[in-house]
Amino acid sequence: MLAVWRRRGVTSTLLLPLAWLYGRLSARRLRAQARTAWQAPVPVLVVGNILVGGTGKTPVTIAVCQALQARGWHPGIVSRGYGVTVGPEPRLSDAGGDAPRLGDEPALIHTATGAPVAVHPRRARAAATLLAAHPEVDVLIADDGLQHTALARDLELIVQDGRGVGNGRLLPAGPLREPPPRLTQADWLITHLAADEPVPPPVSAASTGGGTDTHTSTHADIGHAPRAVLMRLEPEGATHLASGRDLPWTDWHAEHGTLPCSAAAGIGQPERFFAMLRAAGVTLSRTLRIPDHQAIPPGVLRDLPPGPILITPKDAVKCVPPHDPRLWTVRAAPVFSDPNWLDEVDRALQAVAAHRRARAP
Repeated sequence: MLAVWRRRGVTSTLLLPLAWLYGRLSARRLRAQARTAWQAPVPVLVVGNILVGGTGKTPVTIAVCQALQARGWHPGIVSRGYGVTVGPEPRLSDAGGDAPRLGDEPALIHTATGAPVAVHPRRARAAATLLAAHPEVDVLIADDGLQHTALARDLELIVQDGRGVGNGRLLPAGPLREPPPRLTQADWLITHLAADEPVPPPVSAASTGGGTDTHTSTHADIGHAPRAVLMRLEPEGATHLASGRDLPWTDWHAEHGTLPCSAAAGIGQPERFFAMLRAAGVTLSRTLRIPDHQAIPPGVLRDLPPGPILITPKDAVKCVPPHDPRLWTVRAAPVFSDPNWLDEVDRALQAVAAHRRARAP
């Protein structure tokens, strides 16, 4: 379907009736959820996207969480827990934060930040359980929660990538979960680009013909247009999976950078990871694409040529010992076009929290 979603061709056009039906049903569901949404006693920041496939939500969520922790907040994370069967009650990271229990992305966020995590398909239920177990939590970050309006949100952060809105059509005629004007309703729009990838054209409500407004932000200081920020990932270090040896990227590159390497990625956009490595001076003799959220089959690694095998942290949390001694996990750090945007997030959340306190009985 990826090729179909790049342009408005014949196949995409034939699918428009289904896209219309999808849009009507989706908008109805979002409105129904929003009417009875649960309002958490602490500010809620949602990180999500309208484009199917990996856009880079997880590194953004980690960056926001770490930035808030550095500014004195105590964030908690709520997520669906994609790929795991949670059951009737939410699962907390307190009882174990590994991928089989929480899902790969929540496990990765918990490992990277130490923040408590709750997973459940009903985000509001996960949030209530997390707050009951962790009364110190003073802000909630809803990972991949944009289309789950049953949890009321105060601020929205939408992550897109170089694909922009694709052909601008809803599923299955295009790659969108919501119409393009939904981007203009966010508080921040983060565009995740690979190395040397051009910036996609901006989207405006006027140019796209309007859309369904399901945004329920209570913070008025951001304004109507989202704050646009560009993000690129750059390697900052590598960890040898079998031994735990951790190296800054410059040291790893000095030791191994002259060797032909392989790379494997089970993420939404594997090519973005490979492009980052090549831009950082790594010679890739082989690349291996794994379906998103799936573990790398150990058998396929044996077929790769000698030399280091570079994987993402999301893949590493799913690897089961004993580990192939050639595996190195590459930690990537986000580089933002505006390094001060996280200060804006902090100030906005403080304003929300102050508003809550003023209205409290």
